[in-house]
Parts: sequence; structure tokens; C-alpha cells
Amino acid sequence: MATSTKQAYTPLNEQTVIELSQKLGLFSDYRSIEVNEIGDGNLNLVFRLVEPSTQKSVIIKQALPYAKVVGESWPLTLDRARIESDSLKKFAEFASEHVPQVLYTNNDLAVTVMEDLSSHVILRKGLIDGVTYPNLAQHIGTFIAKNLFYTSDFYLHPFEKKRLVQQFTNPELCKITEDLVFTDPFYDIETNDYPAELQDAVSELWNDSALRNKAARLKLKFLTHAEALLHGDLHSGSIFVTEESTKVIDSEFAYYGPQGFDIAHFFANIAMNHIAQRAHIKDGEKRAEYQLYLSGLIRDTWITFTDTYKELWRNEGVELATKLPGFEDEVLESIFTDMVGFAGCEVIRRTIGLAHVADLDSIADFDEQIILKKKALKLGRDWIKNKQRIKNIEEFITSIRSV
Repeated sequence: MATSTKQAYTPLNEQTVIELSQKLGLFSDYRSIEVNEIGDGNLNLVFRLVEPSTQKSVIIKQALPYAKVVGESWPLTLDRARIESDSLKKFAEFASEHVPQVLYTNNDLAVTVMEDLSSHVILRKGLIDGVTYPNLAQHIGTFIAKNLFYTSDFYLHPFEKKRLVQQFTNPELCKITEDLVFTDPFYDIETNDYPAELQDAVSELWNDSALRNKAARLKLKFLTHAEALLHGDLHSGSIFVTEESTKVIDSEFAYYGPQGFDIAHFFANIAMNHIAQRAHIKDGEKRAEYQLYLSGLIRDTWITFTDTYKELWRNEGVELATKLPGFEDEVLESIFTDMVGFAGCEVIRRTIGLAHVADLDSIADFDEQIILKKKALKLGRDWIKNKQRIKNIEEFITSIRSV
């Protein structure tokens, strides 16, 4: 469907979302449409519409002009709805099986109509519950590799690459990442959110000038390295899964940035779940078995990513530098080193910054929660400060298992 003519922005409700679906011809019997607002995010309204007679369903998502977690005092650009729909369409060019189908967009209303993924579950919930997903590593590793390579200078004509950089310039949401991931957790800033019992550990972070220096360097790379199109917020809450299927959602933070960023966020969230399982799975043998699965998930994702990236590099690389012996290894080594540092920033942010992870926050025993959050902070700090010393994925996994 084509994008419609200009309309005034108005937040949708259960009645107007049905009216919109009728205008779009999404269903045949509008009198019986069932509507549920299912969004639990901070930035959007999300409605699920179902036609009972056919069980046909769609998702209608609308960006809000402010962050729900804060309120109207934190305004947000509605252009992020365009960024999300455009990025999902771009990702679908390379990995359509791993993103929801976009059915309609309206940039004026900040609305996207997309495939309903109610048959899937949010990966974070599944991991907290100790569920294994046999295809997840292959799917995510392939998804990231294809998206990075096919939107990079190694594949694209430089004019097309620069056009895409313009299309996905996303200053407002990048500023959120710049602040919440790379700046605020390392300083005494009011957006930080942690219990008093963590104050000693937090103060130690804030007084570590070497850590702040390393975090600032990572922020500089985030600001200045427009290497490939990123999802921009690829945590376990942005992935829907079944045993057979993996779908990446919520790409409103998409922009051109450093190639190690997305996989870093994925690994950081797996690592936090690994730490949290010490509280979630009480049986020691079962816990060890599941943590071994999580280690394998990281390993297999990285192997799939590098194997896929190398295959694309060798078979489809256009830039002459892709023909230089050994250059692909240098690029992947750089991605890996960046990944370690970015993952450290994500772990620290999700532990003491704004917007935590349920993996840690849902631990019922408060004393145990504090102990495990301190372990997470230590891991994040070590990754940032020692990213050059961790040379391969096995050493990265060992750092998680030994914290």
C-alpha cells in the first residue's frame, strides 16, 4: 500500500484504529473486529486487531511524541516511525524471514501496519524461563552478517551508501543511546536508576577515570563510524522467537554506525541472562546445563556471523579492498574488539542506567539480586577496560562464565 497524503497527527485509540483498518481494507467484517492494546514499550502504542471469523490479524503500531517511561516532559521525534518501517523494509531485502512484513506506513500519523507475530514469544521471556531455541544462533548470526555486509562500503556503490546514510540519519534516537549507554551510567546523572545497596559499586565506577576514558572512546566510535546500517537496539526484548522462527522487531533506533554494535547488544543481553540464571534456576545441574546452552548460543552466533560475513565478502565484495589478502580478518578482528567494549557499556547501562532488564530486576531475593548486579557491573567494566586483551570468542565466553 502506498503512503497516504498528509494528515494531522492524532494518537490512536481502540475505536480509531478500527476505522483506520477499515480505510485500509484489512478485514471484511469490521463489526466483529477485536482490538487489544498490547504495547508495553516506552515509545509506542501497539494494537493487535483480530477478525474472529477468519482469525486474520495484524499489528498497528504508532509512535508517541514522548517517552511513556518519563512522560510528556521527554519529547521524541515521530520520524522514528519512518526509520523503523524503512529499516524493516531494508532488512527484508536481505533477510525477509527474520523481520515482520510491513503492510502499510503513514509517516504523518507515525503508523506502521505489520505482520502479527503472536505465535512467537519475546526472547527475553523465553530465556528467563530457561527455554532453548535450536535455530536462534544461526538466524541471528545470519541476520546481522547480511545486514552489515549488504549495507556497507564493501558491497554498495559509494553514492548509494551515502544516500542510505542520509535516509537513516536518526539524531534524536541516537542521542538517547549516546546519553543512556555511553555517558550517563559513568557519571552522577539523574537518569541513572539503582538501589542504594549498589552505591559503593556505582561510586567505584564513577571514580574510575580509565573506565570513563575507554567509554568515551567507544562513544566517539558510535558517533563517527558510519560503517553499516544497524538495528540500533538489538537486545533480547527486540526479538520474537519460536523453536523454528526468529523475527527481529522494534528497529526505530536504526542508523549507520559501527559494525560491532548490534551483535554487542545481543551478546550483552545473553550474558546478563547467564548471570541471572544463578537465581532463576535453583537446581545446580539444570542451571549449569542452561548456562552451557547460553555459552553455546554466543559461540554459535559468532561463528555463523563470521562465516556468513566471510562468504559474502569473498563472493559479493565490490570494493577493491575485499580482494586484499588478510583484510577481511582485520575487519572482523576490529568488529570483535568493538563488540566487547560496546557489550560492556550495554551491561552497565542495563544494570544502573535508565531501562533495566527483567532478567536481573525480576530476581525475587533482593540480596541475591544485588549480588548478581554487582557481578554484571564487574563484567561490563572488565569488557570496556580490557577489550583489546580478549582475543577471541572463547575468551569472551570464559569472561562471562568466570565472573
